[in-house]
Amino acid sequence: MTEAATHTIAVTGGTGRIGRAILAEALKRGHNVVSIDRVAPAEPPADERLRFVEADIADYEALAAAFAGCDALIHMAAIPSPGRHPGHVVHNNNVVGSYNALAASAELGIRRIAQASSVNAIGLSFSREAHFDYFPIDELHANYSEEPYSMSKWICEQQADAFARRYEDIRIASMRFHLVVEERDQAVAVFGEPIADIAKHLWAYTLANAAARACIQALDAPFIGHEVFYIAAPDTLLEMPTLDVAARFFPDVPVRGDLSGRRSFFSSAKAERMLGWRHDE
Repeated sequence: MTEAATHTIAVTGGTGRIGRAILAEALKRGHNVVSIDRVAPAEPPADERLRFVEADIADYEALAAAFAGCDALIHMAAIPSPGRHPGHVVHNNNVVGSYNALAASAELGIRRIAQASSVNAIGLSFSREAHFDYFPIDELHANYSEEPYSMSKWICEQQADAFARRYEDIRIASMRFHLVVEERDQAVAVFGEPIADIAKHLWAYTLANAAARACIQALDAPFIGHEVFYIAAPDTLLEMPTLDVAARFFPDVPVRGDLSGRRSFFSSAKAERMLGWRHDE
């Protein structure tokens, strides 16, 4: 891949877990960054290339003002999971926030965008039951979303499709993360047991620094339009071989790809191919 250009990147949700990792990675790569969040960082920015703007993604005018002068956007601000807020709050926050971010970017001529999606965009962890057509899951898998969080992520992707139809020179990457953590052991502590109650989560995770790299690499990836990418670690959180796990918990789900060893139930091959990304670098 060709060497990436230097950008001035607007990062919504810059104070959050993925946001902080993105800020660090962007600065390391020589970019200028405008961190946008409704929560100020614990410490003021120490790097002159980093500027913080306090704004809410529900406030379109404030968001557009914060984006001024930027040529790229990484939109991470969202409610990252259900449970802590009523369903309508989760859904409306995520859907409206994504629309505002995409619309403000388009209005200002920003054509390089990455936005947070989720493996739950097809329905998964928070559904009543698991619905898997095949393993490993890739971007062609059918959608079975049925609850507010998964619907919000699916709609965010549909909005990106719409903006790509209207703005023929735009590049939008929707990043389907799963259980973003700083260290693998943190994920193991939550979902590291081979039990039925955890099966819907498919024992997957994404390291924050890997998520950050994927977002930044997407800004200069050689595609136009909207593309969805699974961004997940190549292994599960279990010590059991993945084929044994599949046979035990999902005996009726066909295996169409490589699940040898402890390989993940999700395929990130598209991100590897189109973004030049690897989870473990």
